[in-house]
Amino acid sequence: MNSEQLKQLEDDLWSAADNLRANSDLKASEYSTPVLGLIFLKFADINYRRHEKAILAEYQKLKGTRREKPHHEIAVAKCGFYLPDHARYSYLLDLPEEKDIAKALEQAMESIEEYKPELQGSLPKDEYYRLTRTAETKDLPFELLRKFDNIPDDATGDVFGQIYEYFLGKFALAEGQGGGEFFTPRSVVRLMVEIIEPHGGTVFDPACGSGGMFVQSADFINQHRKQLQAQGKDTSVYVYGQEKQSETVKLARMNLAVNGLRGEIAPAISYYNDPFDSFGQFDYVLANPPFNVNDVSLSAVEKDRRFNTYGIPRKKTKAKKSEQGKETVPNANYLWISLFATSLNATGRAGLVMANSASDARHSEADIRRNLIESNLVYGMLTLPSNMFYTVTLPATLWFFDKAKTDARVLFIDARNIFTPIDRAHREFSAEQIQNIAIISRLHKGRSDEFLALIDRYFATGMLRLAENKTQVAPVSEQILAVLADKAGKDAVASLVRTWADLAPLEKAYTAYQKNNGDKATVNKKNTAQHKLRATFDPFFAQLHDCLKQIDKAVRRHEKAFAEKARKAGKRQTAGRATKQLKTALETLHIEVKNAESAFAHIHWLQERFPEAQYEDVTGLCKLADLKEIKEQDYSLNPGRYVGVVIEEDGKTEEEFIDDLISLQNELDSLGGLASKLEEAISKNTKTMVGE
Repeated sequence: MNSEQLKQLEDDLWSAADNLRANSDLKASEYSTPVLGLIFLKFADINYRRHEKAILAEYQKLKGTRREKPHHEIAVAKCGFYLPDHARYSYLLDLPEEKDIAKALEQAMESIEEYKPELQGSLPKDEYYRLTRTAETKDLPFELLRKFDNIPDDATGDVFGQIYEYFLGKFALAEGQGGGEFFTPRSVVRLMVEIIEPHGGTVFDPACGSGGMFVQSADFINQHRKQLQAQGKDTSVYVYGQEKQSETVKLARMNLAVNGLRGEIAPAISYYNDPFDSFGQFDYVLANPPFNVNDVSLSAVEKDRRFNTYGIPRKKTKAKKSEQGKETVPNANYLWISLFATSLNATGRAGLVMANSASDARHSEADIRRNLIESNLVYGMLTLPSNMFYTVTLPATLWFFDKAKTDARVLFIDARNIFTPIDRAHREFSAEQIQNIAIISRLHKGRSDEFLALIDRYFATGMLRLAENKTQVAPVSEQILAVLADKAGKDAVASLVRTWADLAPLEKAYTAYQKNNGDKATVNKKNTAQHKLRATFDPFFAQLHDCLKQIDKAVRRHEKAFAEKARKAGKRQTAGRATKQLKTALETLHIEVKNAESAFAHIHWLQERFPEAQYEDVTGLCKLADLKEIKEQDYSLNPGRYVGVVIEEDGKTEEEFIDDLISLQNELDSLGGLASKLEEAISKNTKTMVGE
């Protein structure tokens, strides 16, 4: 499911929630339950259909033999759960209207729980009776079933968790925003997983929410399974989660089931409960705990080795006699940080989201941070861009621990300037940006071959996009030529089409590179060849951009001439139909060039920063700091203190800057004239209405 489909689904959810609010007696905090139950059924059905052919084949193969197994046992083994016919989404959707839909849904949920004991008591049942008990609301479940039937079959199970978090954010529930709690965006979780690189074993999240961290870990392992197994690594995963909200515990269990993950989710407040005896237990810890909680009982945690191994956060002033025994920690951030550190086994790795302020926190928290650093536990720190989270805009930092690290230095990465806008208020990492950031860690570990392999993938993607977009350029260019009378502009369009049409030299260079730089090529040889290959593409894209600039100028001249002609004729200066088509075609052309160039832009970004295909400190991006440097910064773990700042120019020539400035001034003049005419029209209409 892409971001547009997810946005549409979220809009559908909001519409469904509005319907529930208007037509049922469910409270705001209960809106999500019946909706998510149906979405769970839809995702379960999607996942089951993916495995159904293999399940049936195995059943038929064993039928009549001594190894014969019931259908449900094979299904649970292959898919993680079993869906009998009456629990299938299509069956429920096609029920006659006179059927008791609430009863049918209850039976479907009960049968899923019967064959999946871990889900016992987690799926909604009674809520559907509440929806159907009045004539006005009896059709609501059918409406919801129809609404969610358009979820595409390629939607992954973790979208289920994202949808739940969307509800928390949209309705501004206390569970979603109180105490510094917020949903961790998928791209941030993916980056965390790419850096700690789980290859199997146990994964722990003591603030697991809907279980999204587990799903991303499993996705990473699935994508690398063949490679990991070839290296003799265990690829089986068992997850352990703790969550204080009972409704969210149910959701996390559903999320594990949808994704076929083995594990346990326990209802627990992690400050006071330790259901999995977590000290020194886990291979991996991934978490996004609540930030800046200040009401945790000091007496309950100060003697707990999960929290006191590296020190306990305490208030600066001694408690009054009347308050002794009732003290709270000043801020629970370092309780969480300590919990993640102490939950790792001897070779464990952890990734966690934490408020930026924790990187420089003073007093007792600074002492804990120094102990962590001097214990050589901190592997790396990464500053995230702002506006990466659904419900809050607070800045955050990713912390990474590695109990088996041998390098005493800490890797600092400042990713504040690496992001892709979703809308005005939200950002994310693209898949390529995640790989570009994660490769810094792998270079630090000496894995240059993976850096070169990443660039190879970008070359392959770039060549594919060039060929695909080539077919789009000619028809779009024809639309521009049909309107544009400017000779220089027409020549630029023709030049762009000719340039793009002649891909043969680039294809030849790429084929030669592939032939001469196979797996046996040394790092230096392959790196040199990659730089040389990229250089053959630079003139091609430079020519395309030059053509686009000339076309842009021609279109601006066309617009200015059109506006002047309209002004002289005493007409409103609105763009004509042909002019609108011209601008639309030009925008499309820009998009085509940008799409074709994007993969090569990532190659350029990587090669410019790591020209030798080896790790090196890059001002404004990354820095390996030793203990002496960290001591000089008072044990701060704020990446901004180490990586420095780059002041980047916009790359425009003086002529280009003046052209852009003139264009903006012309647009301002045009809008000013239009505003005056609108003001006159409004004034005239107002006078007419009041009879003046």
